Amino acid sequence: MFVAVAMAGHWSPLVAQRAPATPAQPAAALFDAHERTILELQAAQAAGQVTSRGLVDAYLARIQAYDQAGPRLNAIVMLNPRAREEAEALDRERADKGARGPLHGIPVLIKDNYDTAGMPTSGGALGLATMQPAADAYQVWKLRLAGAVILGKTTMHELAAGITTISSLTGQTRNPYDLMRVPGGSSGGTGAAVGASFAAAGMGSDTCGSIRIPAANQNLVGLRGTHGLSSRTGVMPLSSTQDIAGPLARSVTDLAIMLDATVGPDPADPITAEGASHIPRSYRDGLAVGGLKGARIGVLRALFGTAPEDDEVAAIVRKALDGMKAQGAEVIDITVPGLDDLLRDSSVIADEFKFDLADYLAKQPNAPVKSLGEIIDRGLHHDQLDATFRLRNSPEKRETEHYRQAFVKRRALRAAVLATLEEQRIDALAYPTLRRKPTLIGEAQGGTNCQLSATTGLPAISMPAGFTSDGLPIGLELLGGAFTEPTLLNLAYGWEQAATPRRAPFSTPPLVNGAAPLPVTFAIAAGPGAVKFSYDRTTGTLRYDASATIKGDDRVLGLTIQRSVGDKPGPIIAQLLAPNQTAATGTVPMRGRDREDLVAGTLFVHVYTRQAPLGAGRTQIKVP
Repeated sequence: MFVAVAMAGHWSPLVAQRAPATPAQPAAALFDAHERTILELQAAQAAGQVTSRGLVDAYLARIQAYDQAGPRLNAIVMLNPRAREEAEALDRERADKGARGPLHGIPVLIKDNYDTAGMPTSGGALGLATMQPAADAYQVWKLRLAGAVILGKTTMHELAAGITTISSLTGQTRNPYDLMRVPGGSSGGTGAAVGASFAAAGMGSDTCGSIRIPAANQNLVGLRGTHGLSSRTGVMPLSSTQDIAGPLARSVTDLAIMLDATVGPDPADPITAEGASHIPRSYRDGLAVGGLKGARIGVLRALFGTAPEDDEVAAIVRKALDGMKAQGAEVIDITVPGLDDLLRDSSVIADEFKFDLADYLAKQPNAPVKSLGEIIDRGLHHDQLDATFRLRNSPEKRETEHYRQAFVKRRALRAAVLATLEEQRIDALAYPTLRRKPTLIGEAQGGTNCQLSATTGLPAISMPAGFTSDGLPIGLELLGGAFTEPTLLNLAYGWEQAATPRRAPFSTPPLVNGAAPLPVTFAIAAGPGAVKFSYDRTTGTLRYDASATIKGDDRVLGLTIQRSVGDKPGPIIAQLLAPNQTAATGTVPMRGRDREDLVAGTLFVHVYTRQAPLGAGRTQIKVP
């Protein structure tokens, strides 16, 4: 694990647990920042309920409780050692001059491929852990200008080259909705951190889904803007043709506030010149109730998948689309001519990555390595990235026949999509962000639909669609015409207002006296059986000490945890005592529905013996 510390005026990584210092405020005085919106945090500051310094302390306490302890999300690379000092300066400014705007004093987190003048920028690579940029990335500078406090940097898939968020610098980041699953990527640290209320909002980057996939997997909203909407200056590149940088947030309003602060022309990034004339005065002010009424949404069934593994997500997205229809949207099936063929081989990441990374590193005087090849040669990369990095290091030149043909397809697909939108009078195309739920850690993530927006350069927003039967968030993506971000935001806002789809993860609840809730202990008796339980809400771990008092020649057949089906016993989900056992201790990992049923009180302990093979008693499990 790595944490950035100041040494002789420079930044160096030390092998240590990544945890902040104990909050300076007394624990009981900490403000509850859990699930608070930017406007709520701003109102609390204006009312004197909390200061910016107090918000920093509140989020640091949450990070301390949950990032390397409890569920161990592993979403934070490093914390800004000047965060409290910067917050106090903003508090003084508020007192003297008033707030700059809605982000004044609001803590935000930044993906570790954005340059930050006060912290290293590693891109998730061990070989770049000490690289210290001279200046902030343009969008980071704009956030500071808006009054935001940069709280720290988030983990990412190494060099943004994947969608599960594992790296040689930080290892694996976990999904706060299921600690055995990935958060998506490559902005998975930002997704997990924002989902867990480690900050008000966060910044990511998207070359093919790296904002939208973590948004989908953490029940967030994330926007990949139109190519040219926002600056890429100071963002470590994966592909200069496909890279976009932008925010993730827990609500559409928060996303719009972050966009208002970060978009706009950058003289150092020529592509932003086109977007300048298309940016509204305020994305936030453009949000209106009833945004779905009268909208025409075209459903791209071709992107729903046909494999059995795609069925659950497809059903959740279809149900969300039915909900949009109930809110006044017209939802129709749409076909984009030649879609599958034009998408195939249209990515240019493998063509550009090696060269774009080298160009970026050449501008960093203190970069420890200067190329992808050097990272590979020195073994400074994670094993799961080895094959990908070697493949992407193989091109000898950028301009190949594949590269040329990819651009032919990109232009053709963009034209086909725009023609379909115009001819069918469609406001947005709809499809699942991922056709499959977040994969288990260590497995490859399948089912991504990231390429359509990345190939066409058109904007796409991922928003919550619902949850799987085991409690995992699913995202629905809407894609529109060039610079139609206001339309996409309004559609997402209309859905959010009607469906209120945001649900906080189980593993990072509100703090109790400034710390994670302690495990709850309780005991129950069921016939001849007795169980002492200890339940940790932050990990979903149920520990037990079970026993049974058996008389005469009777024998235990089983002591179980079972679901209830009305008044009748349901299926067995855990065996606490095996046949002929009279005592045992152990742990039951409660995931998804089992965890929800435990908290809801719909699980029971049953005892089965030789003399009572159909049950010697059952008792409801009630978690205090």
